[in-house]
Amino acid sequence: MSSATLSPSDASGDQLLDQVWYTRCPVPTASGLAFNLGWLTAALGADGLDVGILQDGPRELARHHFDHQLVGLFREGGNVPALAARAEGAPTRLIGLTWIDEWQSILVRPDSGIDGPADLKGVRFALPAWATTRGASFPRAMSLHGAKSALAHGGLTLDDVTFVEIPTNADPGASGVRWGGDRSNSLFGIDALLEGRVDAVYVKGASSAQAALENGLRVAVDLDAYEDKRYRVNNGTPRPITVHERLLVERPDLVVKFLAESLRAADWAAANLDSVRKILQQETWASAEGVETAYRNDFHLSLHPDLSEERVALFARQKEFLVVHGFLAADFDLESWIDRGPIEAARHLLASEGAPRHD
Repeated sequence: MSSATLSPSDASGDQLLDQVWYTRCPVPTASGLAFNLGWLTAALGADGLDVGILQDGPRELARHHFDHQLVGLFREGGNVPALAARAEGAPTRLIGLTWIDEWQSILVRPDSGIDGPADLKGVRFALPAWATTRGASFPRAMSLHGAKSALAHGGLTLDDVTFVEIPTNADPGASGVRWGGDRSNSLFGIDALLEGRVDAVYVKGASSAQAALENGLRVAVDLDAYEDKRYRVNNGTPRPITVHERLLVERPDLVVKFLAESLRAADWAAANLDSVRKILQQETWASAEGVETAYRNDFHLSLHPDLSEERVALFARQKEFLVVHGFLAADFDLESWIDRGPIEAARHLLASEGAPRHD
């Protein structure tokens, strides 16, 4: 597989696309399912293009998960890197949003006496250190926003706790690194909690659920249990789908195919929960118990990407949080970033086919 995304040039001197990349995080997404089922490779590779996973590619390309300066990249991942890249001028467009509740929780030690949001007053809260870039500082942003949401339910603010900075991997996008398993312990501060250096940590996802189960940690605040979605807004909620502007201009057919296969996979997931969970075990490096703990409440029925008014409003809430707390280099207009054309075209494409193409 070629490590280049563009061939040298055509007769006019313009670079040509010969490689597309897909980058994702270890969470349940329709595009992740479509890739695992082989549908993305079939659809995007129909014109002879190579299709690669960015995390499995050459190390020098790994940074593009954060800066999105790769023309042939389809990115469905955490919103902190996507928003940070756009704020720094990355030529991207937002073409979809998903919402997957993924066990956002505040963990404490079993003997802590912390039983709810109000009990968090005065605790030492883990706060991952700044990374080398704003986009790569997503663990810090996640923990801070998770803490703020939990504290709000107890009538508290960030000023009511003491944040303890913990070191974290400054290169979470390195090639070959799997973003699950033991990494959640260091990314979110579970190790610090077990060692008694902090009293509470924000976590999310299957690997964190598994770590909590294995170490006897207790959930003091289950953010997913609160009905108001505004308090569950964080790095993965909503989760953006972004592409390079040039890809959208020069190969809109590829963008529509990507979204169509994602929508098709979301339809498939609604009737195949057991198979979805098996794929998630591979994606997250978590046990079956960890996956079932983290992904609950019929999550498999609502994996479809869209650009609904509700999701865009929740996404705007996350952007505002990141601006206020210094995670974005500058503010920008969200609406001008959105292109609603591809998702509508993808829906029309599926409707014209009449029935799912894949079994």
